[in-house]
Amino acid sequence: MSAGTGVRHSEFNGSPTDTAHFLQIWIIPDAPGYEEKRFTDDEKRGRLRVIASPNGDDGSVKIGANARIFAGLFDAAERAEFDVPAARRVYVHVARGAVTVNGVALSAGDAAKIEDVSKVTLEQGEGAEVLLFDLA
Repeated sequence: MSAGTGVRHSEFNGSPTDTAHFLQIWIIPDAPGYEEKRFTDDEKRGRLRVIASPNGDDGSVKIGANARIFAGLFDAAERAEFDVPAARRVYVHVARGAVTVNGVALSAGDAAKIEDVSKVTLEQGEGAEVLLFDLA
């Protein structure tokens, strides 16, 4: 959701039996909007799949901000590299599992703020679900 002032929202788990894990992440949009999409595990398995971008690149949701968000699932030998555009920063958040990011081991709930590098490498995943943010 990209919202202006005065918007109220809430998240909840609609299942009486399944657990839910919510992450609330704020990126200030240029304009309000709402869009919802589902990306399958196959689309994210062993790679970084763009899930949000300014213009809806590759079927991602449009976020109306100078940022791109990627999601990936990593186990064992699965590996992905992200080429960091010039003058950009990267934020990596491990939602579940464990993964190595540029040689540093991270576990569920850990994050890394990365700048002044040309590449970010994700590898040695153990049931890892990762979000990577490409930021101005």
